[in-house]
Amino acid sequence: MLAEITIANLAIIDRLHLKFAPGFNVLTGETGAGKSIILDALGLLLGGRAQSELMRAGAEETRVEGIFLLPPQARALLEHDLEENGITLEDETLILARELHRGGRATGRINGRAVTGAALQQIGDKLVDIHGQSEHLSLLRPKEHIDLLDRYGNLWEQRAEVVKHTRQLRKVRQELRELQKDARETARKIDRLTFILQEIDDAKLKADEEADLKSERALLAHAETRATLADEAYHALYGGGDDEKGALDLLNQARQAVRGMEKYDPEIKSVLDQAESAGALLDDLARTLRGYRDSIEFNPKRLEHIEERLDLIFRLKRKYGDTVAQVLEFGKTAQQELDAVTNVEERINELREQETKLVHAAGALAAKLSQARHAAAETLARGIENELQDLGMANAKFGVALHRVEEANGLVVGAARYAFETNGIDKVEFMVSANPGEPLKPLAKIASGGETSRLMLALKAVLGAADRTPTLIFDEIDQGIGGRIGTVVGKKLWGLTAAPNGAATPTHQVLCITHLPQIAAYGDAHFHIRKAVVDDRTVTQAEALQDNKRIDELAGMLGAVTNTNRASVTELLAEVANAKRGG
Repeated sequence: MLAEITIANLAIIDRLHLKFAPGFNVLTGETGAGKSIILDALGLLLGGRAQSELMRAGAEETRVEGIFLLPPQARALLEHDLEENGITLEDETLILARELHRGGRATGRINGRAVTGAALQQIGDKLVDIHGQSEHLSLLRPKEHIDLLDRYGNLWEQRAEVVKHTRQLRKVRQELRELQKDARETARKIDRLTFILQEIDDAKLKADEEADLKSERALLAHAETRATLADEAYHALYGGGDDEKGALDLLNQARQAVRGMEKYDPEIKSVLDQAESAGALLDDLARTLRGYRDSIEFNPKRLEHIEERLDLIFRLKRKYGDTVAQVLEFGKTAQQELDAVTNVEERINELREQETKLVHAAGALAAKLSQARHAAAETLARGIENELQDLGMANAKFGVALHRVEEANGLVVGAARYAFETNGIDKVEFMVSANPGEPLKPLAKIASGGETSRLMLALKAVLGAADRTPTLIFDEIDQGIGGRIGTVVGKKLWGLTAAPNGAATPTHQVLCITHLPQIAAYGDAHFHIRKAVVDDRTVTQAEALQDNKRIDELAGMLGAVTNTNRASVTELLAEVANAKRGG
């Protein structure tokens, strides 16, 4: 729902902040006070065309911000659109903002993220329906009528089966088209895949060989250096000849000296043991170094082979993957593609069999769904006509047009074939005749005004459970109706906000601009919009009315604030309260 709206520097609005109730909100006030300007502001917020004429004279920037609180159903409805525009919901709050700058530049934001006007409209269309002078009319978008009818008739599960089959059919046909492309292209693809497979297969790659080759290359490339260092270490221990003593010779001298000391100091025995142990360790170390030195391989041919092998791996990785494992996986994929294209005829025949089965199976399901839609359409039409009678349009007629288009490549239904979308074979459009003797015409083409608003109200009353738009706005729905019908309209508008089955969250939030006290009396929140002069400038002001102020406003709407009218209003409010309680 729309929880709050803030408007700054728009037309005669200097700054206006309104907090709306979750249920039925009414806005009243004299003509020209600025009620419709509030709707203009909301239209701008929801992605409407940014017009510089909307800017308040002398202002450099016009800004509108709306705070929406989204119940789980609304969040689910918007999830895809928000994700598409890179917006993440952290809680139930969604903040839309629109700024219009002097010179015509407009910017939009959703939860602080800059978005286009088209993105605002895309999301706004699912947040608010404005029935009046705006374009946000979901019921006037024929492409959505089939969704509303299916939700109204509880046909969503039945439709899901049709969707599953038609999507599978389209997938099969898409694959068929791909396989039936130009034969030369297929031949080129076979040549390319064959070359790739031959190149990878000839290499006889192993997933872990690159690391082993690099390690072996490092050893071979430094064989001479390793041998030289090992020899130096060996000679440092054993010496380089008769005249050059090594560490072992020096250690033996030290050991003899310690053994001589033992004659004079028996306690030196432990030092002698250490010297003996050190000698043994150094001797083992020297033998190990000699063995390592003698084992070093000098093999230039092997090194050359390794370099060539690593160069081959590098070239394959550059073409087919970042690692040897990825190159091998690329080869597997290429083999699968080659298998597919070299068995094209077999696969085409298989797909044609699938296509034949699917056009019949999907056609049978679509026919049953169409039959259910016709039954739901009859019930819907009668329900809306009953609502229209209550609203003073007893002669109005409503219908749901369902038609099919024959197409040679369509779904098979009986002896015919029909064009289809994923949701079936039906084209659905709501039709209406507002006057006796007039034929039914598409709802999207009916005249605007109070008649349209009442028709929208009738539709919303019947389709309330099917329509998932959270906030509904009716602009001067009372045009052309009197007090008796006004009471009916008020009750129906309030009824649109009733929570289903005792749930805490209302079905819809409703905002209504009205001049009839019979409608305004049903409001859960009542706002009075008026003009005032502040610092020699005309501004629009708004006040949430309670108690006596509300009674005075309703009495003024009856003609004048008199004791008689105040008493009438008090009685009216009591009747409304009783009606809301179910009395």
